[in-house]
Amino acid sequence: MSWGTELWDQFDNLEKHTQWGIDVLEKYIKFVKERTEIEISYAKQLRNLSKKYQPKKNSKEEEEYKYTSCKAFLATLNEMNDYAGQHEVVSENMTSQITAELTRFVQELKQERKSHFHDGRKAQQNIETFWKQLEASKRRFERDCKEADRAQQYFEKMDADINVTKADVEKARQQAQTRHQMAEDSKGEYSSILQKFNHEQREHYHTHIPNIFQKIQEMEERRIVRIGECMKTYAEVDRQVIPIIGKCLDGITKAAESIDQKNDSQLVIEAFKSGFEPPGDIDFEDFTQPMKRTVSESSLSNSRWDGKSEPKPGSKSKGKLWPFIKKNKSPKQQKEPLSHRFNEFMTSKPKIHCFRSLKRGGGGPEDFSNLPPEQRRKKLQQKVDELNKDIQKEMDQRDALTKMKDVYIKNPQMGDAASVDHKLAELGQNMEKLRLEAQKFEGWLAEVEGRLPVRTEQTRRQSGMYDTQNTSAVSNCAQDRESPDGSYTEEQSQESEMKVPVTEFDDEFDDEEPLPTIGTCKALYTFEGQNEGTISVTEGEMLYVIEEDKGDGWTRIRRNEDEEGYVPTSYVEVYLDKNAKGAMTYI
Repeated sequence: MSWGTELWDQFDNLEKHTQWGIDVLEKYIKFVKERTEIEISYAKQLRNLSKKYQPKKNSKEEEEYKYTSCKAFLATLNEMNDYAGQHEVVSENMTSQITAELTRFVQELKQERKSHFHDGRKAQQNIETFWKQLEASKRRFERDCKEADRAQQYFEKMDADINVTKADVEKARQQAQTRHQMAEDSKGEYSSILQKFNHEQREHYHTHIPNIFQKIQEMEERRIVRIGECMKTYAEVDRQVIPIIGKCLDGITKAAESIDQKNDSQLVIEAFKSGFEPPGDIDFEDFTQPMKRTVSESSLSNSRWDGKSEPKPGSKSKGKLWPFIKKNKSPKQQKEPLSHRFNEFMTSKPKIHCFRSLKRGGGGPEDFSNLPPEQRRKKLQQKVDELNKDIQKEMDQRDALTKMKDVYIKNPQMGDAASVDHKLAELGQNMEKLRLEAQKFEGWLAEVEGRLPVRTEQTRRQSGMYDTQNTSAVSNCAQDRESPDGSYTEEQSQESEMKVPVTEFDDEFDDEEPLPTIGTCKALYTFEGQNEGTISVTEGEMLYVIEEDKGDGWTRIRRNEDEEGYVPTSYVEVYLDKNAKGAMTYI
């Protein structure tokens, strides 16, 4: 099967067909290019998606990734990033192995096709030239034969005419012979050109054209083979990344399988455990007895405190109340169930402030004494670890500088050993400061670890605060009275030492002397006081201020002798009496 023999007369159709084949190649190249662009775009979108959901550094979101589920999600994001990289590999390989190679092949194919069809047109032009020569010699031979016939007829006519002179007859005879000679010459020339044309025609249709068409056929078959190879490469490029993509998917599966719900639950305990014991039972209050109140009204009273100093006479310091466990003299609020008060307690965070360790500029306590014991222990441990890391860094720098100094001493040409002394001294000072700081925090940490309650059978039945140690670090600490949002007002103790019981919370409802007013306020908005310890106000209402905002966003107000409570500070406009003695100052 050869185009040269089977398609010897289809030169134009072969030309169109080969051009169509090149167009198919170019179409396939365009297809692969668009696929590579899609892969690049998809990889970019995957990377952006992975980056979008990566935890931000030094943010609360980064702390959440200690949970196994969040770690698994982070691993999924990293695997997706690698997954995107494989799509980039697909794009690069398709570009280099298919697009670039096919583009170069198409250019070579166009040049080869142009050369073959140029040779074919040249062969056709050559055979057409011989054909024209043959036609010309044939017409000339035909014309000379007709001229010879006419000359012969004229000679015979003149020879038969008795009136024509002999000279005219001779002239006619010579003319006829000349024409016959010319006809013979034309015949010989025509015969020669015909033989030559037949030879050239045989060569054209049996040698030149078959050879040219055979080359065109081979060119076309190479094109077909090449496009098939490119399609295989196309599939192979995808197949090469399948194992790596499979590993990415296996990594996601492994990350999902690593999720440990029990571990996450334990982390939640570690993150939010306060270290306090839950409150005990509330004692029954028998209102059939005389109105004289007993010292202990509930399990939250201070009557069970061991070793508590008696309050000084005339002191207006009230018992410290836990969050929202306050006496509200409003009959409406007295009807609220005890379960609501218990829920308010559970959502609050008891705090102890140590004025000695407050940061400068009004920041939080340096020893984290405002946190519950367990959370304080974690913060202190974290601080100690950070300081130890800093100390280790300084030690590494000191060791490196010491080695450098030894090198300078042995080889003075490399540097001045004295130039290192200043840096070594500076590192020594930094290390000493860090050690002192670490010792300070380690002391607080040991203090907290010795104070955490032991969950014995007795302490499980009790509710109270942890036992503060009689150390100098907390000798000036005072327990705070908490506002409705869970923060505390601070009253510095007059005692040099204080021991907070592990047994009961203070829930004294003081009926002795009401707090003095320190100003007035106007309600800017209506507030529905639905929580224990709050009070409802209406817009435009004038009330008395008995305790100003302590930085927790709540102001304590009074409507009359029986109604008082907390309202958001932003809901009222306060007019404080500068001469009022009830106002409290902060350290």
